[in-house]
Amino acid sequence: MDNIQEGIHIVDSSGTIVYYNKFAAALDSINPEEAIGRHILEIYPSLTEDTSTILRVIKSGKPILNYQQAFKNYKGVQITTVNSTIPIISGKRVVGALEVSRDITEVKKLTEKIVDLQAELLKDARIEKSYDGSKAFFHFADIIGISEVMLKLKKDALTVSSSPSPIMVYGETGTGKELLLHAIHNASPRRDKPFIAQNCAALPETLLESILFGTVRGSFTGAENRPGLFEIADGGTLFLDEINSMSLQLQAKLLRVIQDRNVRRIGDAKTIHVDVRIVTAINIDPRQALQDKTLRDDLFFRLSVISLKVPPLRERRDDIPLLVEHFIKKYNNRLYKNVKSVSYDVEKFLMEYSWPGNVRELEHSIEGAMNIADGNIIDSKCLPYYLEEVFRKFETIQEDYEIKSLKKTLSSIEKSLIEKALKKSDGNVSKAAEVLDIPRQTLQYKIGKYNIRTQDAGF
Repeated sequence: MDNIQEGIHIVDSSGTIVYYNKFAAALDSINPEEAIGRHILEIYPSLTEDTSTILRVIKSGKPILNYQQAFKNYKGVQITTVNSTIPIISGKRVVGALEVSRDITEVKKLTEKIVDLQAELLKDARIEKSYDGSKAFFHFADIIGISEVMLKLKKDALTVSSSPSPIMVYGETGTGKELLLHAIHNASPRRDKPFIAQNCAALPETLLESILFGTVRGSFTGAENRPGLFEIADGGTLFLDEINSMSLQLQAKLLRVIQDRNVRRIGDAKTIHVDVRIVTAINIDPRQALQDKTLRDDLFFRLSVISLKVPPLRERRDDIPLLVEHFIKKYNNRLYKNVKSVSYDVEKFLMEYSWPGNVRELEHSIEGAMNIADGNIIDSKCLPYYLEEVFRKFETIQEDYEIKSLKKTLSSIEKSLIEKALKKSDGNVSKAAEVLDIPRQTLQYKIGKYNIRTQDAGF
């Protein structure tokens, strides 16, 4: 218990601490020995019987799960945690409580700082009326690909750019889903308005909820008046990545905001009308997410009015040479290199490799290789270690394949049979043709084709 990265508290029915692991002690800046045997409010002087999740659970006998709590530790440092607290019951009597706390202090600070900066930018922009709006940096010209499937994707995406309808993009990790949504925003009538992105898997549920919808002072301990991402993105686009990572309860709240176009800050009584285009991304087939119950059916139908699939790199291999050329140019500028291309065998390997990490993996591989390359050609020795291992196996397979090549094997057999037939017929081409059951003219042609000489045939 002392080696896990979460705080563990166990208290008895009076609120006296009976167990306190090292992580909780570090969080609260106190030795475990000093905490055990003391009342919970002695260790957390900023809490009360009403705000302490542990004391509330002891009083109610009901668990409180994934609750965001802010408090000051012994040193006066503000700490934010996500707590799951359950009662310990013997018979019908609550004899204590156990709490698991996850520290999200730094995550909360950084996330709120980003939200505040975005809000400040938007505020200044409205005052100056010169806001270029966009946090979307990419355009359709930045999407590299001439394969049939990519040309169709770009055409479809450009067509739906002007629509206000929600878009769901799905594809494997590293395929470029966010890049595509940047391009859609920049080609839309909302291009001069905000493009706000949030990864739903990056934050705990309670923090994500407050970041999306905003908070009012006093709605929970440590809460301040702060706009949510819906308010900040008003008039523009809100991009929610890994939407299936959001809890089902929060998905229900999101659905209501999308349908009503009204958002209510946590703890507030009034609603705020917002005009936001919702675009989402998911890295698995949505049907799988629905089957796994990680995505609500009603939310899926609302968000997938327009659906676009970004193909994996293995399904668009014709684009690999273009992508390699693009990344070489990019990192030549960044790394002050003068790399011209990749070697023939590396190019052949890049075309055949499965690329489970897709375009992102290809880019990082080229970047890594260019850091190692000391000439103007990337060869197999420049490849990242794990790819070099795969390359050696690829070479072995290629060698075996060439030995067993049907064309070469048949040619070798054919040449051998002709030599044996000529040897049997003492060099008489007509007799050899009869043995082989082919026209004499055909045999003459094949003798010339394989450059068969009498000494080679043994006569």
